[in-house]
Amino acid sequence: MKRHDVIGIGNAIIDVLAPCPDAVLTELGVEKGIMQLIERDRAEFLTAAQSARGQVRLVPGGSVANTLAGIGRLGLATAFIGRVADDELGRSYVAQTVAAGTDYLNPAVAGAALPTSRSIIFVTPDGERSMNTYLGISAELGGPDVDEATVARAGWLFLEGYLFDKPAGKAAFLTAAGACHRGGGKAGIALSDPFCVDRHRDDFRRLVREQMDYVIGNVHEWQALYQVEDLEEALRLARADCEMVICTRSGEDAILIRGDERVTAPVQRVVPMDATGAGDQFAAGLIYGLATGKPLAVAGRMGCIAAAEVISHIGARPETDVAALFRAEGLE
Repeated sequence: MKRHDVIGIGNAIIDVLAPCPDAVLTELGVEKGIMQLIERDRAEFLTAAQSARGQVRLVPGGSVANTLAGIGRLGLATAFIGRVADDELGRSYVAQTVAAGTDYLNPAVAGAALPTSRSIIFVTPDGERSMNTYLGISAELGGPDVDEATVARAGWLFLEGYLFDKPAGKAAFLTAAGACHRGGGKAGIALSDPFCVDRHRDDFRRLVREQMDYVIGNVHEWQALYQVEDLEEALRLARADCEMVICTRSGEDAILIRGDERVTAPVQRVVPMDATGAGDQFAAGLIYGLATGKPLAVAGRMGCIAAAEVISHIGARPETDVAALFRAEGLE
Protein backbone atom coordinates (compact mmCIF):
# COMPACT_ATOMS: atom_id res chain seq x y z
CA MET A 1 0.00 0.00 0.00
CA LYS A 2 1.24 3.46 -0.86
CA ARG A 3 2.99 5.55 1.77
CA HIS A 4 2.53 9.30 1.64
CA ASP A 5 5.00 11.86 2.93
CA VAL A 6 2.24 14.33 3.85
CA ILE A 7 -1.51 13.85 4.27
CA GLY A 8 -3.78 16.84 4.76
CA ILE A 9 -7.35 17.21 5.97
CA GLY A 10 -9.28 20.32 5.00
CA ASN A 11 -12.15 22.00 3.26
CA ALA A 12 -12.61 20.91 -0.34
CA ILE A 13 -13.86 24.15 -1.89
CA ILE A 14 -13.81 24.62 -5.65
CA ASP A 15 -13.42 28.13 -7.02
CA VAL A 16 -15.89 28.95 -9.78
CA LEU A 17 -14.26 31.92 -11.49
CA ALA A 18 -15.48 34.10 -14.31
CA PRO A 19 -14.72 37.61 -15.57
CA CYS A 20 -17.54 40.13 -15.60
CA PRO A 21 -18.19 43.88 -15.88
CA ASP A 22 -19.19 45.84 -12.80
CA ALA A 23 -22.73 46.10 -14.13
CA VAL A 24 -23.18 42.35 -13.66
CA LEU A 25 -22.34 42.64 -9.96
CA THR A 26 -25.06 45.25 -9.61
CA GLU A 27 -27.50 43.12 -11.58
CA LEU A 28 -26.84 40.07 -9.40
CA GLY A 29 -26.66 41.94 -6.11
CA VAL A 30 -23.03 40.94 -5.47
CA GLU A 31 -21.02 43.25 -3.22
CA LYS A 32 -17.73 44.11 -4.85
CA GLY A 33 -14.34 43.17 -3.45
CA ILE A 34 -15.36 41.17 -0.39
CA MET A 35 -15.88 37.56 0.63
CA GLN A 36 -19.25 36.67 2.02
CA LEU A 37 -20.81 33.39 3.10
CA ILE A 38 -24.00 32.48 1.24
CA GLU A 39 -26.70 29.83 1.48
CA ARG A 40 -27.38 27.00 -0.97
CA ASP A 41 -30.14 28.69 -3.00
CA ARG A 42 -27.98 31.76 -3.52
CA ALA A 43 -24.98 29.60 -4.46
CA GLU A 44 -26.95 27.71 -7.08
CA PHE A 45 -28.37 30.96 -8.49
CA LEU A 46 -24.94 32.58 -8.82
CA THR A 47 -23.36 29.42 -10.24
CA ALA A 48 -26.07 29.26 -12.90
CA ALA A 49 -25.68 32.98 -13.67
CA GLN A 50 -21.94 32.53 -14.21
CA SER A 51 -22.42 29.46 -16.38
CA ALA A 52 -24.92 31.31 -18.55
CA ARG A 53 -22.33 34.01 -19.24
CA GLY A 54 -19.59 31.50 -20.18
CA GLN A 55 -15.82 31.76 -19.59
CA VAL A 56 -16.11 29.90 -16.29
CA ARG A 57 -13.02 28.22 -14.82
CA LEU A 58 -13.19 25.57 -12.09
CA VAL A 59 -10.15 25.67 -9.79
CA PRO A 60 -9.81 23.37 -6.76
CA GLY A 61 -9.03 25.26 -3.57
CA GLY A 62 -9.20 25.21 0.19
CA SER A 63 -6.30 26.11 2.48
CA VAL A 64 -4.81 22.67 3.18
CA ALA A 65 -5.48 21.50 -0.37
CA ASN A 66 -3.44 24.48 -1.62
CA THR A 67 -0.63 23.57 0.77
CA LEU A 68 -0.59 19.97 -0.47
CA ALA A 69 -0.43 21.18 -4.07
CA GLY A 70 2.66 23.19 -3.19
CA ILE A 71 4.31 20.29 -1.36
CA GLY A 72 3.50 17.93 -4.21
CA ARG A 73 5.12 20.23 -6.76
CA LEU A 74 8.26 20.10 -4.63
CA GLY A 75 8.37 16.35 -5.13
CA LEU A 76 6.86 14.73 -2.05
CA ALA A 77 3.99 12.21 -2.13
CA THR A 78 0.82 13.90 -0.89
CA ALA A 79 -2.78 12.90 -0.22
CA PHE A 80 -5.91 14.83 0.71
CA ILE A 81 -8.94 14.01 2.84
CA GLY A 82 -11.97 16.20 2.15
CA ARG A 83 -15.66 15.81 1.36
CA VAL A 84 -17.17 16.54 -2.04
CA ALA A 85 -20.48 15.42 -3.49
CA ASP A 86 -20.71 13.23 -6.59
CA ASP A 87 -21.82 16.16 -8.74
CA GLU A 88 -20.17 18.10 -11.55
CA LEU A 89 -18.15 20.34 -9.25
CA GLY A 90 -17.14 17.49 -6.96
CA ARG A 91 -15.98 15.28 -9.81
CA SER A 92 -13.97 18.18 -11.24
CA TYR A 93 -12.38 18.82 -7.85
CA VAL A 94 -11.27 15.20 -7.47
CA ALA A 95 -10.05 14.87 -11.06
CA GLN A 96 -7.98 18.05 -10.96
CA THR A 97 -6.51 17.20 -7.56
CA VAL A 98 -5.37 13.79 -8.77
CA ALA A 99 -4.09 15.21 -12.07
CA ALA A 100 -1.95 17.68 -10.09
CA GLY A 101 -0.32 14.78 -8.23
CA THR A 102 -2.19 14.63 -4.91
CA ASP A 103 -4.08 11.41 -4.14
CA TYR A 104 -7.72 11.92 -3.14
CA LEU A 105 -8.35 9.43 -0.36
CA ASN A 106 -12.12 9.48 0.08
CA PRO A 107 -14.43 9.24 -2.94
CA ALA A 108 -17.09 11.75 -3.90
CA VAL A 109 -20.26 11.09 -1.90
CA ALA A 110 -23.07 9.67 -4.04
CA GLY A 111 -26.59 10.79 -3.18
CA ALA A 112 -25.33 13.46 -0.78
CA ALA A 113 -27.89 15.76 0.83
CA LEU A 114 -25.57 18.74 0.30
CA PRO A 115 -23.73 19.72 -2.90
CA THR A 116 -20.01 20.35 -3.30
CA SER A 117 -18.72 23.45 -1.54
CA ARG A 118 -17.79 26.32 -3.81
CA SER A 119 -16.57 29.89 -3.87
CA ILE A 120 -18.22 31.76 -6.74
CA ILE A 121 -15.78 34.48 -7.75
CA PHE A 122 -16.58 37.39 -10.06
CA VAL A 123 -13.46 39.12 -11.43
CA THR A 124 -14.04 42.66 -12.67
CA PRO A 125 -11.77 44.43 -15.21
CA ASP A 126 -9.88 46.23 -12.41
CA GLY A 127 -8.78 42.86 -10.99
CA GLU A 128 -11.05 42.95 -7.94
CA ARG A 129 -12.40 39.59 -6.81
CA SER A 130 -15.91 39.40 -5.37
CA MET A 131 -16.18 36.07 -3.56
CA ASN A 132 -19.38 34.29 -2.55
CA THR A 133 -18.66 31.13 -0.54
CA TYR A 134 -21.05 28.28 0.15
CA LEU A 135 -19.68 25.77 2.66
CA GLY A 136 -21.83 22.84 1.52
CA ILE A 137 -20.78 19.26 2.11
CA SER A 138 -17.15 20.04 2.91
CA ALA A 139 -18.01 21.24 6.42
CA GLU A 140 -19.64 17.84 7.18
CA LEU A 141 -16.35 15.92 7.18
CA GLY A 142 -16.07 13.58 10.17
CA GLY A 143 -14.24 10.63 11.68
CA PRO A 144 -15.58 8.00 9.23
CA ASP A 145 -13.95 9.94 6.36
CA VAL A 146 -10.49 9.23 7.80
CA ASP A 147 -8.74 6.06 6.59
CA GLU A 148 -6.69 5.37 9.71
CA ALA A 149 -4.44 2.74 8.11
CA THR A 150 -3.40 5.16 5.35
CA VAL A 151 -2.85 8.05 7.77
CA ALA A 152 -0.74 5.80 10.01
CA ARG A 153 1.72 5.30 7.14
CA ALA A 154 2.20 9.04 6.56
CA GLY A 155 5.24 10.86 7.84
CA TRP A 156 3.38 14.14 8.38
CA LEU A 157 -0.26 15.13 8.93
CA PHE A 158 -1.55 18.68 8.38
CA LEU A 159 -4.97 19.86 9.57
CA GLU A 160 -7.06 22.91 8.69
CA GLY A 161 -8.33 24.86 11.69
CA TYR A 162 -11.52 25.94 9.92
CA LEU A 163 -12.84 22.36 10.08
CA PHE A 164 -12.65 22.49 13.87
CA ASP A 165 -15.92 24.47 13.83
CA LYS A 166 -18.13 21.36 14.08
CA PRO A 167 -18.09 18.31 16.37
CA ALA A 168 -17.65 15.98 13.38
CA GLY A 169 -14.55 17.88 12.29
CA LYS A 170 -13.10 17.70 15.78
CA ALA A 171 -13.68 13.94 15.82
CA ALA A 172 -11.95 13.59 12.44
CA PHE A 173 -8.91 15.48 13.71
CA LEU A 174 -8.60 13.32 16.82
CA THR A 175 -8.99 10.14 14.78
CA ALA A 176 -6.35 11.24 12.28
CA ALA A 177 -3.88 12.51 14.88
CA GLY A 178 -4.14 9.24 16.81
CA ALA A 179 -3.51 7.20 13.68
CA CYS A 180 -0.59 9.40 12.67
CA HIS A 181 1.08 9.03 16.06
CA ARG A 182 0.57 5.28 16.11
CA GLY A 183 2.57 5.13 12.90
CA GLY A 184 5.33 7.36 14.27
CA GLY A 185 4.38 10.46 12.27
CA LYS A 186 4.10 14.13 13.17
CA ALA A 187 0.69 15.84 13.37
CA GLY A 188 0.13 19.56 13.05
CA ILE A 189 -2.49 22.21 12.44
CA ALA A 190 -2.89 25.70 11.02
CA LEU A 191 -4.97 27.80 13.40
CA SER A 192 -6.60 29.38 10.30
CA ASP A 193 -8.51 32.29 11.81
CA PRO A 194 -8.61 34.19 15.15
CA PHE A 195 -12.42 34.16 15.17
CA CYS A 196 -12.42 30.37 14.77
CA VAL A 197 -9.96 30.20 17.66
CA ASP A 198 -12.23 32.43 19.77
CA ARG A 199 -15.20 30.16 19.15
CA HIS A 200 -13.39 26.99 20.24
CA ARG A 201 -10.53 28.19 22.43
CA ASP A 202 -10.69 25.47 25.07
CA ASP A 203 -10.87 22.69 22.49
CA PHE A 204 -8.06 24.22 20.45
CA ARG A 205 -5.88 24.51 23.56
CA ARG A 206 -6.55 20.86 24.39
CA LEU A 207 -5.77 19.76 20.83
CA VAL A 208 -2.52 21.75 20.75
CA ARG A 209 -1.45 20.45 24.15
CA GLU A 210 -2.40 16.79 23.74
CA GLN A 211 -2.29 15.94 20.02
CA MET A 212 -0.21 18.39 17.97
CA ASP A 213 3.53 18.16 17.30
CA TYR A 214 3.61 21.47 15.41
CA VAL A 215 1.23 24.42 15.10
CA ILE A 216 1.28 27.28 12.58
CA GLY A 217 -0.46 30.56 13.38
CA ASN A 218 -0.11 34.27 12.83
CA VAL A 219 0.26 36.90 15.55
CA HIS A 220 -3.48 37.44 15.95
CA GLU A 221 -4.24 33.71 16.14
CA TRP A 222 -1.64 33.05 18.84
CA GLN A 223 -2.83 36.03 20.85
CA ALA A 224 -6.43 34.84 20.53
CA LEU A 225 -5.54 31.30 21.57
CA TYR A 226 -3.94 32.42 24.83
CA GLN A 227 -5.97 35.61 25.35
CA VAL A 228 -2.95 37.86 25.75
CA GLU A 229 -1.88 41.05 23.96
CA ASP A 230 1.84 40.39 24.25
CA LEU A 231 3.11 38.09 21.49
CA GLU A 232 6.10 36.90 23.49
CA GLU A 233 3.82 35.78 26.31
CA ALA A 234 1.59 33.97 23.81
CA LEU A 235 4.61 32.16 22.35
CA ARG A 236 5.88 31.24 25.82
CA LEU A 237 2.53 29.68 26.66
CA ALA A 238 2.40 27.97 23.28
CA ARG A 239 5.84 26.44 23.72
CA ALA A 240 4.75 25.01 27.07
CA ASP A 241 1.92 23.24 25.22
CA CYS A 242 3.53 22.18 21.95
CA GLU A 243 6.86 20.83 20.71
CA MET A 244 7.08 23.15 17.68
CA VAL A 245 5.53 26.61 17.41
CA ILE A 246 5.56 28.68 14.20
CA CYS A 247 4.40 32.30 14.10
CA THR A 248 4.04 34.27 10.88
CA ARG A 249 4.02 38.06 11.01
CA SER A 250 2.78 39.92 7.95
CA GLY A 251 5.73 41.69 6.39
CA GLU A 252 8.10 40.66 9.18
CA ASP A 253 10.36 37.70 9.86
CA ALA A 254 8.62 34.47 10.87
CA ILE A 255 9.42 33.05 14.32
CA LEU A 256 10.05 29.31 14.71
CA ILE A 257 10.53 27.58 18.06
CA ARG A 258 11.37 23.91 18.61
CA GLY A 259 12.37 22.87 22.10
CA ASP A 260 15.12 25.23 23.25
CA GLU A 261 15.84 26.32 19.68
CA ARG A 262 14.43 29.62 18.44
CA VAL A 263 15.14 31.04 14.97
CA THR A 264 13.71 33.64 12.64
CA ALA A 265 13.15 33.30 8.91
CA PRO A 266 13.44 36.50 6.85
CA VAL A 267 10.54 37.32 4.58
CA GLN A 268 11.12 37.59 0.85
CA ARG A 269 10.03 41.12 -0.01
CA VAL A 270 8.12 41.41 -3.29
CA VAL A 271 5.39 43.65 -4.63
CA PRO A 272 2.24 41.60 -3.96
CA MET A 273 -0.23 41.04 -6.77
CA ASP A 274 -2.56 38.75 -4.80
CA ALA A 275 -2.12 37.85 -1.12
CA THR A 276 -4.39 34.81 -1.51
CA GLY A 277 -2.52 31.67 -0.56
CA ALA A 278 0.46 33.29 1.20
CA GLY A 279 -0.16 31.35 4.42
CA ASP A 280 -0.95 28.15 2.52
CA GLN A 281 2.33 28.22 0.60
CA PHE A 282 4.35 29.26 3.65
CA ALA A 283 3.06 26.05 5.21
CA ALA A 284 4.00 24.14 2.03
CA GLY A 285 7.60 25.32 2.08
CA LEU A 286 7.91 24.84 5.82
CA ILE A 287 6.48 21.30 5.91
CA TYR A 288 8.55 20.31 2.88
CA GLY A 289 11.67 21.47 4.71
CA LEU A 290 10.76 19.67 7.92
CA ALA A 291 9.74 16.49 6.11
CA THR A 292 13.06 16.37 4.26
CA GLY A 293 15.10 16.85 7.42
CA LYS A 294 16.22 20.44 6.89
CA PRO A 295 17.29 22.57 9.88
CA LEU A 296 14.50 24.65 11.40
CA ALA A 297 15.89 27.93 10.04
CA VAL A 298 16.13 26.48 6.52
CA ALA A 299 12.56 25.11 6.66
CA GLY A 300 11.33 28.54 7.75
CA ARG A 301 13.21 30.23 4.95
CA MET A 302 11.69 27.80 2.47
CA GLY A 303 8.25 28.78 3.77
CA CYS A 304 8.97 32.46 3.23
CA ILE A 305 10.27 31.89 -0.30
CA ALA A 306 7.20 29.83 -1.24
CA ALA A 307 4.91 32.52 0.19
CA ALA A 308 6.69 35.23 -1.78
CA GLU A 309 6.31 33.27 -5.01
CA VAL A 310 2.56 32.86 -4.63
CA ILE A 311 1.80 36.51 -3.82
CA SER A 312 3.73 37.61 -6.91
CA HIS A 313 0.91 36.39 -9.18
CA ILE A 314 -2.84 35.80 -9.21
CA GLY A 315 -3.92 32.51 -7.63
CA ALA A 316 -3.27 30.50 -4.48
CA ARG A 317 -0.92 27.87 -5.91
CA PRO A 318 2.66 28.14 -7.23
CA GLU A 319 3.23 28.90 -10.89
CA THR A 320 7.03 28.77 -10.99
CA ASP A 321 9.58 26.14 -9.96
CA VAL A 322 9.82 26.79 -6.22
CA ALA A 323 12.49 24.09 -5.84
CA ALA A 324 14.65 26.11 -8.24
CA LEU A 325 14.13 29.16 -6.03
CA PHE A 326 15.35 27.10 -3.07
CA ARG A 327 18.42 26.01 -4.99
CA ALA A 328 19.17 29.61 -5.97
CA GLU A 329 19.29 30.45 -2.28
CA GLY A 330 21.53 27.48 -1.52
CA LEU A 331 18.83 25.72 0.50
CA GLU A 332 18.73 22.34 -1.30
